[in-house]
Order: sequence, then structure tokens, then C-alpha cells
Amino acid sequence: MSTSPGLPPVAPSVTAELVEALSPRLRKRLDAGVAKLAARPVVHEGDTVRIAVDDDTDLELHAPDGTVTEADAIRCGCLLAPGCLHRAAAASAAPVAEDAPDPSPAPEAGAERGEAARPPVAATAAPDQLAAARAVYEAAAAVLAAGTDGSGAVLQAELLRAAHTARLAGLPRAAASAVSVVTGVRAARSADPAYRLPELVDALRGVLGVAHRLPFATGPDLAELRGSVRQPYTPDGSLRLYGLFSEPILTASGYAGAVTWTADAEGRLYTVSDVAPGGPGRATGAADRAVRIGDTSLTHRELSRAGLAVSGATVSPTGRLGAGAGVRAVRAAGAAWHEAPLDRLWAAPAAAQVARALTGGLGDGHGLLFLDVTLAGTVREATGDCLLADCDGLALRLAMAHEDPALPYRDNLRLLAAARGSRLRIVARLAPGPLPRALLLAAEHPAGPDAGDARDARVDLGLDRLQRADLPTAATAAPGSAPAVDEAPLHLLRRRVHQSVSGGRRVLAFPGSGAGDGGRLRSAGLATAADLLDELQAAAADRSRDAFGRLLPADTDRFARAWLASAVYTAEVERTLCAAAWGARTEAISLSL
Repeated sequence: MSTSPGLPPVAPSVTAELVEALSPRLRKRLDAGVAKLAARPVVHEGDTVRIAVDDDTDLELHAPDGTVTEADAIRCGCLLAPGCLHRAAAASAAPVAEDAPDPSPAPEAGAERGEAARPPVAATAAPDQLAAARAVYEAAAAVLAAGTDGSGAVLQAELLRAAHTARLAGLPRAAASAVSVVTGVRAARSADPAYRLPELVDALRGVLGVAHRLPFATGPDLAELRGSVRQPYTPDGSLRLYGLFSEPILTASGYAGAVTWTADAEGRLYTVSDVAPGGPGRATGAADRAVRIGDTSLTHRELSRAGLAVSGATVSPTGRLGAGAGVRAVRAAGAAWHEAPLDRLWAAPAAAQVARALTGGLGDGHGLLFLDVTLAGTVREATGDCLLADCDGLALRLAMAHEDPALPYRDNLRLLAAARGSRLRIVARLAPGPLPRALLLAAEHPAGPDAGDARDARVDLGLDRLQRADLPTAATAAPGSAPAVDEAPLHLLRRRVHQSVSGGRRVLAFPGSGAGDGGRLRSAGLATAADLLDELQAAAADRSRDAFGRLLPADTDRFARAWLASAVYTAEVERTLCAAAWGARTEAISLSL
């Protein structure tokens, strides 16, 4: 038996069912019930999680596979059960179970033979899919109108029900996007340190965009908007892979583990993952688990520095390696980043890599950048200090990839800040914005004359803890400083887009809210941004009255459409600014909702 602050993930349909069964009186008390339950101790006994509601009443969640999938699996000992508030509060307080694209690397039946996992593409969306998309849109629009401050457990459950309906209708992309919004809203309301408003803005833009476009889509566009529950795996013959690095995975929705990145001799990237329900302990411990592919006994940490010879390989479109019965894998020699064949990844100019990341998305390495930099100091940002590095004349900001204190990212960046002047070869993930910025994932520095193996100088910054003795010998360098940058006037629109997500429609409906912002945008030549801002504020303030002078319900559809247009425009312009900051060519860079 063990105590832990975490609850097991609960399926969206379970939460929706339990909340819907509550009486109107209990629904009004649900948010208070969630807050009260969150403060109670949690005890894990095998597959059962027990919460002491009070001295005489226990609440149990049964999760045999790590996830609660049935409403009957949440049992309460109070006199009002099963129609009590406690069951719905527990489901609403727990992480949302994600049917995400393939958390395990095993392919579906038939995938080893190259069969696609998705159904045949129809010319247009079916009536049940149109109805499901509309339900998702309306539920997400209601969350947007209320903002995170007003989106309590009831509104969250309505969006989860819409997500479940969308999944049953064959719209896994809309369903997964809706779940991401609920996860973000809960993180905001619980003051989760990992919560990031821009990420919730992206999630809301995604779910509203997919639901809005789907009724008008046909052919390949429709197939893309529908998505697939699991990634189809196709045969890829024999592979000779070289380990690059491993990174921990820790999500707000209750999943954790590790992903190890490898590359073949041509520079194509492949991943091996171990992600399942869990918390920080699983994220840090997964690196020492054996990789789930073939008969190899390599751990993720070992594979990141070694090699792998795979026969009968199956690979998803994003490079995830399958682990079917026909796959064989044995350990092989690895390579240092400065050696062939891995050194070719760093041969491409930074601008070309950024352009590929902005246009290719998941298919081009999840935004990974392979850069040679010289550490130049630190620079203060709103979220804290980050490293400043010179990358072929660019002042590059290197930030933490994850802020959970259980992961060593923060401590490692602090130590690296003391190695000013050091030349590093790094792997980072692009962080789109008006300044060159990336999230630092791994680093390697040339070993000194006393080092026995250059590969010992490689560090996975989310898994390995640096010591001062591990730091490279710093060269003499002048103190670094970030160049002064004038804030682009686009922030006037971006700020309103973000404020809407936090405070809802009402924060833009206040008289005089944002007065003069439209004029400032027009004077800066951003007439489209000004028009979008005007419509957003007008939609927020649009309240009609009935014949008796009473306010009618707000037009959430108009506000959602105005917000979506502003959010898409802002994201597209920011991507263009990002490309310009890195010197990347902006042709064909477009936003995919």
C-alpha cells in the first residue's frame, strides 16, 4: 500500500455520465466538491485508489489497467451513493484519459502487413459526424465564452461528452483536441505549475478549427480532419539505427515515460517510446527500462548512446517504431554526434531546419533542431532565466523543455550558464516566436585530452543530472546580453486572444476595453489585425434584450468565430515572424488547424 497525490486517469465518457446524472442542486455544488476532494489524501492499493471523504466514508476508483473506463468502477460508501456528488467530483478531479495516438509502440492487427488503421475515406462527412462536430464546436465555444475562470466541472463534462460522441462517430482528432482543452482548463483552475496559457490557446484554436472546417471538407482534407485513433504502421525492412538522445515525457493529463530518438545513416529520425499513465517518478524511471522492441535488453538511456539493428521493422508516419511479433532487434555500435553518420544532422543550416520545422510539423522530427552554439550567458524572460547562445551570429535563447522540479532541466541549465564561452553541439525543439528561441533537450561537447570516450560528453538534459566536473572547459568570452527588441504591435491582438481564454467573453465586453488598440494596429499597417480585433470586441459586447428588457443569452457562436479568426491570424503571423527571426524562407509556411 502506498500514498500518492495522484488519481488514475478517467475516461471522458465516465466523467460525462456521472456529471449528467447529478441533480441541478448537486451540479451547483460540484466545483466545491472537486476542491474539497482534491485536498483529501489518496491511498493506492494495487489496482484500487481510495480516498477518505471523511472519517466514516471512503471513495474508491478501480483502474485495473491504470485507467478508469466504467462509471461503476467509481464507488462511494456514503448514504446518497450511487447518485452522490462524490463520484462525479472524483471523476472531475482526476486526469482525463487520452485515447491518444498510440501511447504504446505496438501496431494494430494487420498493420504489420501494411494495412492502414483508418477507415476508407468517404467523399463527405456522414450526418452523425456533422452532428458530433457541431456538438464539439458548441461545447468548446461555451468553454471559451466562460474562460478558464468560469469553466467549472459541468462545462468540462459537457465538452468531454462531446469528445466521447466525436470518437464514437469516427472523429478521433476532434475528440483528442477536446480532451486537451479540458486538461488545460483543469491545469489553469488548479494553478498547476506546468500550465501554460499559450498551450491552452493553441488547444482551443485546434478544436474549434477542426470542428468548424469539418462540415465543408472533402477527400484528403476530410481524412486529415477526422484523424486516426492509432497511427498506421507500414513495413520498412531492415534498419541500422544510431542513438541520439532520450527525453522524459510528463503530461498534465497523467501520462509519463520516455522517448528515445534514433537516426539512420541517411538522417531519417525514428523513435522508441514507453509512455503510460503515471507521474514524475515514471518519467524519470522509464529511462532505465528496457526498450519495447524485439528481444533487445537495452534501456532507453543505453540506446540513446548505442545503436540498434532492426529486421522486419514497422514504422508509423511520424517515425515511431512498431514492436510487433515479427520485429527483431539487437544491440549495435553507436556513434558520437561529431562522427558519421550522425554528424550530417548538424550540417543543415539553422534557417533551413527552422523552415522545415514550421512547414513539416510532426513529420519532420517534432520541431527538432540540430545546432552548434557557443554559450554566451543568460537572459531574463517572463518565466525565468534562460541561456543565451551564439548560433552562427544569431542570439539564440535556450529555455527549459519542462519545468517540473522532478526533472533536472532547470538545474542543468543553471550549471550550463556557468560555462560561458563553451562550444556545444545541441539538440533543441523549436519554440516559435518573434525571437530565435528553442527548448534545450540534449548537448554534447568535445571530450578533453584526458577523456577516454567522446560519447561520454553527451548529456540528456531531462534525465541526466550534470555535475560541475562534467562541464566543458569554458573559453574566454565577453559577457553576453540579449539584443533589445521592440515588441511587435501584433501583441495588441494576441493579448485579447489570450485574455479571452482566461477571463472569457466578459473581459472584452467591458466598456472601453482595448480602446484605441485598433487605431494603433492600423497605424502600424496591420489593418487586418485591427478589423479582427474590432469584430472580436463587438462580438463580446453583443447582448440583445427581449421585449421586457431582459438580457438574452450571449451569442457564443459569433464570439467563437471571431476569436477563432483572430487566433488563426495571430498564429500565422507569428510563424512568419519566427521564420524571419531565424532567416528562414517564409514561402509555403502555413498554419494547419
